[in-house]
Order: sequence, then structure tokens, then C-alpha cells
Amino acid sequence: MHVAILAGGRGVRLRPYTTALPKPLMPIGGEYAIIDIILQQLRAQGFRRVTLAVGHLSALIRAFVGDGARWGIRADYAEEDQPLDTIGPLFNFLDRLPEHFLVMNGDVLTNLDYAAFLRDHEGSGAPLTIASYQRKVKIDFGTLETIGDRLVRFSEKPTLSYGVSMGVYAISGKTLAQYPKNTPLGFDELVLDLLAGGERPRVYEFDGYWMDIGSPDDYEEANRCFQDMRSTLLPTLSAAEEVVA
Repeated sequence: MHVAILAGGRGVRLRPYTTALPKPLMPIGGEYAIIDIILQQLRAQGFRRVTLAVGHLSALIRAFVGDGARWGIRADYAEEDQPLDTIGPLFNFLDRLPEHFLVMNGDVLTNLDYAAFLRDHEGSGAPLTIASYQRKVKIDFGTLETIGDRLVRFSEKPTLSYGVSMGVYAISGKTLAQYPKNTPLGFDELVLDLLAGGERPRVYEFDGYWMDIGSPDDYEEANRCFQDMRSTLLPTLSAAEEVVA
């Protein structure tokens, strides 16, 4: 199984941390870089190939991951000469990927079973499968629902729940074949293109642990929770360490 890890972003929301380190190398729990946790999980679940799309501070990622032998995974790289957004980098190395493959951001902490997720996509016939998580958002204001200028409902500081993308996708190669190389394209644009063409992506609902390290608050929360979540995030750590040894 093959995974493409999107690791080229500048991590603007995590500044000033990311002026010195790319997001995938941000330390978690004082022990691991995020990418280290991800690669241990992938190897334990049966993935053997990883292509990292790199850009911002790419030399640091290359130096840390190397050829992937530390994790028992074969790693290679695709360098962005220009910003290509979230999906655009894939167009430049589609020829390295199998028909069905995993795509994920390099800053995601989750205990999602990536292999089961990819297998589910392969059997679905969908052009794209999106891992989804229910995220609760606390609104710090009273909310008003109106018809015209008349109030019909009022809620004081409600908590709303939304299905959000986890930054983990399973994609079929033919879904991306129409796009030329070096074409900037965001994930949102890909989804809208599919919907406009009458193709409906599939949503894979997940109710385990997920944290997107996208902001200083989320990063600090991930570090606070890591020791409690350690066995959940790295349930097969010993097996992974045996591979490294």
C-alpha cells in the first residue's frame, strides 16, 4: 500500500513555531515528531511506500525521514518548485502511485485505521473518499434565527456539531488523471469539480481520536493530551520499534 503525505505547507497559522520547523517535524509529547508517529502507524498497518510532497523547509524533512528505512518503509520525495495548494502536488507524481492510494496531511494525529480506510475506498467504486470527524464548535454569542426581520428562534451560546474533513483521503488515480502537472488545485476545488461532473465523493465517518495541528491552541492541546493518548495513537509501538531495530 502506498501513501502520499502532503508536507510542503508553510504552516502560517502555527507561526512562530513553523519559521524554524515544518509542521510535520513539530514535537509531540517531548518525544516524537508528528511525522514519526504517522510513519510508525502506517508501517504497523501494512504500508510500505510513502511519497512526501515537500516544499517549505524541505531539507529538514528529507534529513529526518531519509529513505524511510528507520520505519521499514521506502520513502521518496516530490519537491514543489512553486506552491501547488493541497491536491496539486499529486499531479506531478501520479506515475509513482497505484490506482488506489492514501493521501494525508503531514500534521494529523489520529488513531484512524488507515489500511481499513483505504480498503473500504477500494471496494466502494467512489472517485474519492473523505475521512470525516464530528467537530463540536462552541459559539460565544447568542444566535438569532430569523424570517425576514422577525426572530423565530434564539439560542444562548450553543454548541454546534459539524462533519469536518480530517485531512485524510483515499483517491483513485483516474480521478486526478485529467489534471496536467504543475497545476495548483485545492482539495475544495477538486470536490467541487467532482460534484459539477456528477460524481459524488464518499464520506467515511470516524468517531475515534483526531486532532489537526493547525493552530497554536490545537498544538498545545495535542501536547497536553499526548501521554493519556499515547497507547491509543501508538498501540503497536513495540512492533514498530522491532522493525527499526
